Amino acid sequence: MFRVTIRGKFKGLGDAGRAAVLAAGGAAFTEAGTFTYDQSVSVFTFRCQVAAGPDDGEDEAALGAMVALEAYAQAYEVLKVGVTDMREIKIRARKKP
Repeated sequence: MFRVTIRGKFKGLGDAGRAAVLAAGGAAFTEAGTFTYDQSVSVFTFRCQVAAGPDDGEDEAALGAMVALEAYAQAYEVLKVGVTDMREIKIRARKKP
């Protein structure tokens, strides 16, 4: 599983686009993606969760997240993309007192 964060800014977001972005607001990582945004809804962070195949890397995950972002059909400019491979996250066991 990958978690992808795309930071960007919208280009000419209309009323319908604003409503779509507001409806998809939230901080959770989901397959469809969620938006957090500034007060004017011009700058955004898009969070998306992308399934990982055994040979998939960060590039495939970023492309998957871009497809999810494109589904919202809004004009945007990407400023930064961050990918976290959740398969590499290690959870340390708690030390018992």
